[in-house]
Amino acid sequence: MNFSLEGTISSIKDTITNFRFNNVIDILIIAFIIYHLYKLVKQTRAEQLAKGLVVLLIVTKIADWFKLYTLKWLLDWFLGAGLIAIVVIFQPEIRRAFEFIGTSKLVDGRLITKDDEEINPIIEEIVNACSSLSRQKIGALLVFQRKTGLDDIIETGTEIGGVVSMGLIINIFIPNTPLHDGAVIIDRNIIKAAGCFLPITDNKRLDKDLGTRHRAALGITERSDAMVVVVSEETGAISTCEAGEISRFLDEDTLRLKLKEVYNPSQSKGNFISRIIGEFNAKENEEKEKSGPSSEDR
Repeated sequence: MNFSLEGTISSIKDTITNFRFNNVIDILIIAFIIYHLYKLVKQTRAEQLAKGLVVLLIVTKIADWFKLYTLKWLLDWFLGAGLIAIVVIFQPEIRRAFEFIGTSKLVDGRLITKDDEEINPIIEEIVNACSSLSRQKIGALLVFQRKTGLDDIIETGTEIGGVVSMGLIINIFIPNTPLHDGAVIIDRNIIKAAGCFLPITDNKRLDKDLGTRHRAALGITERSDAMVVVVSEETGAISTCEAGEISRFLDEDTLRLKLKEVYNPSQSKGNFISRIIGEFNAKENEEKEKSGPSSEDR
């Protein structure tokens, strides 16, 4: 080996002696980057590939320590030639990383905050529509656009351009109508399009009882910062999806708080405790639902 215990201790002492405030900033920035990179690949196919890459890097370092020149040469060649393959394999995650940078508050000037007097009527229309659809067990898929543009998704459906209202939302999802079997895209108080096709998630760890509607909701939230509301046509349960995560069996109050986070994120921070309570109640409802016979929609 080309290292010794004394050399390692000496290196640690030198690091501590020369440690400066800018090193703290450097560490925090790297930790921030690693954390968000992990979030990008978490529960995707790229997660296993990332683990394999880390293992190869560790083995390469070990080969260097023990002077296994042939193995090190082979791994160095593989890693060097594999850079192009890595870009291809991680293309969805790289795209999401740039989207994350582009939608951050530092570089995005789009204002979505509204006054309560303006957003409350919109939220009530949506909540009442979802509650009605839930009682009738009519499936629904509502995508709320934030900073990431969804024009490519809108182009797959039929443009509406109508103001959000309970009646319009319900009429769109009435069974056997032309637009019922797709997603509705909502931007602020406008229904941009209906009957839209969404990408399906690649997550293999989801519950088997989650059907296509829920998997499509998760798929679009993995590729954008949108929030999605799903109504199950089998159970009538209301769920929301954000950042590739699903919250199921929500009541009206919890749905209302989540919608406020979309329309007025700055003021929704004060409802953090209420939202946590709502999430806890949703978990209880989910456990009760699982204890009995149930099957999710397609």
